[in-house]
Amino acid sequence: MNMIETDYRIIQPKPLLIVISGPSGVGKDTVLTRMKERGLPFHFVVTATTRPRRSNEVDGKDYIFVTSDEFARMIEENELLEYAIVYNDYKGIPKRQVRDALKSGKDVIMRIDVQGAATMRKLIPDAVLIFLTTESEEDLVQRLEARHTETTEGLKLRIATARQELKRATEFDYAVINKKMCLDETVDEISAIITAEHHRVIQRNVTL
Repeated sequence: MNMIETDYRIIQPKPLLIVISGPSGVGKDTVLTRMKERGLPFHFVVTATTRPRRSNEVDGKDYIFVTSDEFARMIEENELLEYAIVYNDYKGIPKRQVRDALKSGKDVIMRIDVQGAATMRKLIPDAVLIFLTTESEEDLVQRLEARHTETTEGLKLRIATARQELKRATEFDYAVINKKMCLDETVDEISAIITAEHHRVIQRNVTL
């Protein structure tokens, strides 16, 4: 019987850069928090932001909270992989944090808005882009209204933006519906996507 030689170099898992994105209100933070609680072996990028810290947030864990001057310095010194203005505040991904995690062999997961995900696609074509969404547009609007974290005008802006962002799902590699009361199911689906990506014959090659 003839034996087929396998080039094992092409099937050795390489670290992935996974972008979890989607409109405001779909539960990106909640999903990532559950992934951390379950001890999944990923490096979760902590985003830098000029947004004021909310009462339930921890600096350095939920976000890296910086002043506008500090954020400007980070831009000037090219310390950010990607940054954007999101609802009048700056958010950015620290480049060194991502590079160090990938060098260690860990998969890197970052949570960014839809605009930022499009930028990441251009910067790193081999990144895995996952679009997180709700079961319907009505469900998304209800979730945004239930948060009670915005002014009336701010809420209208978020709803209008979210509706436009829902139309951009086709720009992503995968779409995952974050159903109500099914948080662990959502995490399982994301984990399954990552596992499948590691079983690709031709691995994605993430370079910064």
